[in-house]
Amino acid sequence: MRKFLLSLALPLLSINAYAQNSLSPFEADYKVLYGDIGLGKAHFSLPAPEGNYYEYNFTSELSLLFLSDERSIKSKFRRTDHGLEPMVFIHQRTGTGSDFSEQVAFLKDKSIVRSNYKGEHVELPFENKLYDTMMVQLQFRQDLIEGKDSLEYHMVKDNEIDDYSFKRMGEEVLNIDGTEYRTLRLEVIRDSKKRKTVVWMAPDLAYLPVRMTHFEKGDKQLDVQLTGYRFSDTQAAPLAANP
Repeated sequence: MRKFLLSLALPLLSINAYAQNSLSPFEADYKVLYGDIGLGKAHFSLPAPEGNYYEYNFTSELSLLFLSDERSIKSKFRRTDHGLEPMVFIHQRTGTGSDFSEQVAFLKDKSIVRSNYKGEHVELPFENKLYDTMMVQLQFRQDLIEGKDSLEYHMVKDNEIDDYSFKRMGEEVLNIDGTEYRTLRLEVIRDSKKRKTVVWMAPDLAYLPVRMTHFEKGDKQLDVQLTGYRFSDTQAAPLAANP
């Protein structure tokens, strides 16, 4: 469940004004299901930046019978001439079982990443393009807006650098609770066929995710569906194209 929630990684105004920029301030709410059983809710928010500095937030509250899981994630990053650059990532988890935290500091000037996951400290190299598991969602959306062919990302997770790649599966119209969305369907590329993760992104909403589904051995395990969204009046400046 943890790995899938982090891959969610994630408006009632005129949409066209925001459709070309993944950094436009927004909020989005999702319902989380296990099969057809409701587990709880998740919330993403990207407030207006302070200059070129941004903070992307996530909270979730899930429960099933006597089990519970609550999370709070904060990603601080900045926009540069070369794209988005991570700075600080903080993840707190409480609930049934062991609580834990994860803190990551991206030290670009020293070319290192200092990560602390469940009390274990490591140093990792900060080379080329590197992301945390939150702000990578925004880079992913922007790459879709710009029509990039390659959708491959290197991110720090659980004291390691993981690689994630996506492939386009075609367009699809989704109906969620009576609302239709025109979407692009994408799938996470995996070596094993035992696990499958599919995400539907809406081009008209700057490729905001409207649904994410995870399968284990062919059975649907988790299903996350958009329930509400809002873009603010404050628009972000256009992103510079990545080299």
